[in-house]
Amino acid sequence: MPDYIYSMETRLTPDQQSGVNTVQEIARNAGLNLYLTGGTIRDLITGFPIRDIDLSVQGNPLKLQRELEKAGISVQGVDEDLRSLHLLMPGNVRAELNMTRSETYDKPGKAIVASATINEDLRRRDFTVNAMALSLNPGSRGLLLDPFNGVADIEAKVLRVLHNYAFLEEPVRLIRATRLSTRFHWPLEERTQARYDTAKENGYIENISRRAIGYELEQVAHEDDPLHIMRALDKEGWLKVLHPHWSMAKVDAGDLGQVVKTRQMMNDLGYSVETGPIVMHFLTRRMSDKDTSEIQRMIPRRDFVDKWKHLDHGAHDLAKKLSGKDATLPSGTWKLLSQARPEDILYLDMTTRQKAIEQKLKNFFGKWRQLKEKLPFAEMAEMRITPQLPEYPKILDQAFLLLMDGKLRSHTEIVNFLKPFEPPPPPPPPAPKRGRGKGVAAAAGEVIAPVKRGRKPKGMAAPASAAVAPPVEAAKPALPAKKPPVSVQEPKKAAAPKRALKKAAPAKAVKKLAKPAKKKVVVRKAAKRAPAKKAAARKPEPKKAAKKPARKR
Repeated sequence: MPDYIYSMETRLTPDQQSGVNTVQEIARNAGLNLYLTGGTIRDLITGFPIRDIDLSVQGNPLKLQRELEKAGISVQGVDEDLRSLHLLMPGNVRAELNMTRSETYDKPGKAIVASATINEDLRRRDFTVNAMALSLNPGSRGLLLDPFNGVADIEAKVLRVLHNYAFLEEPVRLIRATRLSTRFHWPLEERTQARYDTAKENGYIENISRRAIGYELEQVAHEDDPLHIMRALDKEGWLKVLHPHWSMAKVDAGDLGQVVKTRQMMNDLGYSVETGPIVMHFLTRRMSDKDTSEIQRMIPRRDFVDKWKHLDHGAHDLAKKLSGKDATLPSGTWKLLSQARPEDILYLDMTTRQKAIEQKLKNFFGKWRQLKEKLPFAEMAEMRITPQLPEYPKILDQAFLLLMDGKLRSHTEIVNFLKPFEPPPPPPPPAPKRGRGKGVAAAAGEVIAPVKRGRKPKGMAAPASAAVAPPVEAAKPALPAKKPPVSVQEPKKAAAPKRALKKAAPAKAVKKLAKPAKKKVVVRKAAKRAPAKKAAARKPEPKKAAKKPARKR
């Protein structure tokens, strides 16, 4: 079974994960069950970028508005009929907190909403890939609810409606089917395609509600490739449904493509840019002010519309600062642009006609960032200025600003800049302690083994004096000679010294190794002769033959 909690923690951005955790904690304190639903689960499984966070709570989410605002989450819109909140979390993370509800239709496009369970909420949705939920509650955290087998359709890469009357009850699903199919490059399932064609021929789209149109307008602005989506909608005829005077001729396709490229570049540099209002500006750039105002009134998120209306104000203020005294040096320009809103930078880059500002923006994205590759300086390691120092990041920032201004060009300039930050040299190592006996040996790193007086332990090295003598091979202990027969005349006590000699042989052998070579030779000779003398002493002398008397003749 897949670990969806792990997938959520790895696929969501840190800002998205932080926002989900905040809402989860608030809902738990209020005793409400919270679920991650809709397109968030679909994108989580498919691997597509997660653009929005869809959350559903079993209860009234309007009661959580005050706690959400205290936690730093901005409530950008409130839908009293559907009981949903449009949220903007820190890091420009868009989210919706909806009530789990059921929908019944007396007329096409007009739903009667009632509070319901999470299973009933999934049953009223549009496509199987959007009818899934992930529990965020303590008792069932990580449990995936997929009553219509949406995971199988994701693997098959098809879009399938939940029931036969899906396009009749909510005609906006026709526009949504075209938008999702174009984005994912997924075809409609065979029966879904047949129902789509029937709904299009019978004019079901005429029953679409104004609220649904406003929701789809904003979704088009948040697409990764809005120009591709607009062409698909225009081909199907849905662009006229969104607004009667809207067509591809009213779209500034050239600048819109440049917006997408610049946004991708800024994302790669680590900027989180909300490009929806800027995209809508170029999508409606050639429309009349009256038509643009009508589109703005249909969009439910009022903060989205306000940002769209005030794009020129933010860009104008930024251009004025870049033309002032604070931006005379490159370091001053860098500080101003680093503190500006990414949306203002992107819009100014798209609309400015001043060559000086264009060059500064070009350097900000390119030339000046390449200077960071020279940091850290080689002199920093030589002067012991390492990342372990608390002021290390501050030193790098100051060095970068001076590099942009051309004030750190030579080795001397770099050393003079780094010298105040150089840490003191490390203290010298402590001197070895002086003393006698064990103290001196311990300072030298030697180990002294305790030795008993009178005896030398086995295996111990010879004293230093013995090392002066030339090396002599150790004499092998001679095998004891065969015991000669003891004479009757010899007393038994004579054998006692020989037994004592055998017992003392190992000790004598150790002593022989420590004696000079000449003495060893003498001992060896004496050992050979001794048995011969003793044997001679024990051998009885032969008796002389008695002289026979001479015979008398």
